[in-house]
Amino acid sequence: MSERKVLNKYYPPDFDPSKIPRMKLAKNRQYTVRLMAPFNMRCKTCGEYIYKGKKFNARKEDVENETYLGIRIYRFYIKCTRCLQEISFKTDPQNTDYEIEAGATRNFMALKLAEEQARREEQELREEEANNPMKLLENRTQQSRNEIEMLESLEELRDLNRRQQTVDYTTLLQQYNTVETERERMEREEREDEDFIKSVNFKNKSEGGSRVVAEEIIEEVKEEPVDLLPAPPPAKQAKSSTLSVSAPSSSKVSASQPLVKRKTPLVLVKPKAAAVATPIEPKPAASSTSAPSVPAETKAANPAPAGLSLLAAYSDSSEDSN
Repeated sequence: MSERKVLNKYYPPDFDPSKIPRMKLAKNRQYTVRLMAPFNMRCKTCGEYIYKGKKFNARKEDVENETYLGIRIYRFYIKCTRCLQEISFKTDPQNTDYEIEAGATRNFMALKLAEEQARREEQELREEEANNPMKLLENRTQQSRNEIEMLESLEELRDLNRRQQTVDYTTLLQQYNTVETERERMEREEREDEDFIKSVNFKNKSEGGSRVVAEEIIEEVKEEPVDLLPAPPPAKQAKSSTLSVSAPSSSKVSASQPLVKRKTPLVLVKPKAAAVATPIEPKPAASSTSAPSVPAETKAANPAPAGLSLLAAYSDSSEDSN
């Protein structure tokens, strides 16, 4: 059994390759190849835009009697995707590009034509200088004259800038100093402001002028809270001692403390019912005669006074004792 993938074939001993018949192919045969549109183009028939990179099944052939430095030039035929109009273009090895021939127009062709025109004019100028020595001398003289004029204008600008130079480079360097921190910069600005304020001379006023100072006296008035129910009266001896002490010290208190105003009580306390126990009025100790006893019926009929009446009774008893 022979091998499936055979690389070496058997040739018989009487094999003569010259006896093998050869096929006669056309001299300019066309091949079908797969390619992409090399540039943006627009169909002349339907106006369809064909963008660069669109894939086509094209026919390829050699251009007869046309080469560039021994390099073959190939022609390609494609069809429009909308109207099936045939479009042809060929290679351009001189400019490493493609050249449209028929069926469409290339987009952005004006820029390409302008570049080609500039390149062509430059080439013609070089050929003219190479063939005409007088033209070369004129061009060199004009070029040297232009260089001298440019140098003179540059020197004038430098002199003008030097005369008008008023830039303080030290201040600029301090302003854009990266080593100085934000805090140091603020402290430096504060010091500069203080120095500027000290350097300013303010005009003094005339010495003969008089100044008027307004004085304001504020007096405080304290209000004492008034008790609705008076406290029980203290003993007679204690009251006399307090009166004797308060007499000499009243002048001191009035001098040290602010003026105090007393308000009269606006609310009067009504006497309570008979069920409430009435306070017993203290008897004066210095009295020699005892007061007559009051029967209980009269006490019940006449209830004990309260509030301001008690205070008035107490003041009367103290006057009698004195």
